[in-house]
Amino acid sequence: MTPFDSVVLGIVEGITEFLPISSTGHLILASALLRIPNTDYLKTFEIAIQLGAILSVVVLFWRTLINTQTIKTLLVAFIPTGVIGLALHNIVKTYLLGNESVVLWSLALGGIALIVFELLHRERENAVSNIHEISYTQAALIGLAQSIAIIPGVSRSAATIVGGMLLGVSRATIVEFSFLLAVPTMTAATGLDLLKSAGAFSSDQFSALGIGFVTSFFVALFAIKFLLAYVRKHSFIPFGVYRILAALMFFLLVA
Repeated sequence: MTPFDSVVLGIVEGITEFLPISSTGHLILASALLRIPNTDYLKTFEIAIQLGAILSVVVLFWRTLINTQTIKTLLVAFIPTGVIGLALHNIVKTYLLGNESVVLWSLALGGIALIVFELLHRERENAVSNIHEISYTQAALIGLAQSIAIIPGVSRSAATIVGGMLLGVSRATIVEFSFLLAVPTMTAATGLDLLKSAGAFSSDQFSALGIGFVTSFFVALFAIKFLLAYVRKHSFIPFGVYRILAALMFFLLVA
C-alpha cells in the first residue's frame, strides 16, 4: 500500500464514517478501485483507520462524553454490539470484509430502506430531544440495531439513526448519540483486531496505517459538522438515493 493509497482511504473514511452510507463499504470498494490486494492487512487497515475518525468525536464532544449518565447509556448501547461483534468477528473478517457483492447489495437495499423509512416516518411530538433522556431500554435496542452494521455496506450510522428514530428519539438527538456510540464501538473493534493482527505488520505497514489514521481524523472533523447542520433542515432521502447510485456505479466499475 502506497502513501497515496493511505491518504485516499483516509479521506474516504473521514467523509463516510458518520454519514448513513457505510464507511466500511466505501473503503472496500475504494480499495478495489485502487487495485490494493485484499489481504488481512488491508482488512485490518480498513477497521483501524476508523479510529482516526472516532478520535474526532472525542475532540468535538469530550464534555458530553465525560458525563456519568452519558457513559452509562453508551455502555448499555454498546453491550449488544460488543457481544455480537465478538462472537462473529472471525466470520465477518473471513467472509464479509472485502466481499464486494455483499457491499453492493447492502448499499442498494439499505438505500431503498432509508428512502422508504423517510417517506413513512413521522417524528413523535414527545420524541426524546436530549441524550440524557434516552432510557436504558432504548439504548440497548439502539445498540442491537447498530449490530446489523457488522454486515459491510449496511452503515453503522444509518442502522443506529433509523433504530433510534423508530424508538422515539428525535432526529438531531439520535445523530449526536450515533457519533458518541461510535467511540466505544469502534475502539473495541479496532483494539480486538490489532491485538490479533498487529504482530505480523512491518514498519512500512504501520506507517501507512498512521497516514490513514491522521487523514481520517481531520476529514471527519468537517464531516461531523456538516451532518449536524444538515439534519436540522433535511431528510436522509438524498443519502438513500446516493447509496443506490453508488452501488450501480461501483457495480459497473468493479464487477
